[in-house]
Amino acid sequence: MGQGRVMLTREGYNKLQEELAGLQGKKRREIAKDIAAAREQGDLSENAEYDAAKEAQAMNEKKIADMEGILSGARIIDDSNIAKDEALLGATVRVRDRDTDESFDYMLVAEEESDFALNKISITSPVGKAIFGHKAGDVVEVEVPAGVIRYEIVDIRR
Repeated sequence: MGQGRVMLTREGYNKLQEELAGLQGKKRREIAKDIAAAREQGDLSENAEYDAAKEAQAMNEKKIADMEGILSGARIIDDSNIAKDEALLGATVRVRDRDTDESFDYMLVAEEESDFALNKISITSPVGKAIFGHKAGDVVEVEVPAGVIRYEIVDIRR
């Protein structure tokens, strides 16, 4: 992560900043308390709580460094300069499964802000790759482990 320029929505950028602040503040304090409590137990050479707390500290610091790298190189998407009729970064795309007639709404985002539970899919995911750059009315095929899904792009919103 953090390599090259990352394109983020304003919402995604703000969310990463909030998460970073939490890791730098509250999470660091919690880990420091865990380390102090483990030190009070005496011999550190065989202290599993101390080892776990130090590992959590290292993981937290790595995550902080990764997020700082992403945010320092991030570019925020300016919707005013992006075609409104194409499935591009930041667009919400409604697709209809041609076989089941089910419809789904997906927001196309960078990998760093994807969240399938919120229907935010990365443009590097199979569905994201398939619909990226297409327009309403286009039919795309998505290769998935179970076979091929054919989606019709019904609508594109910003």
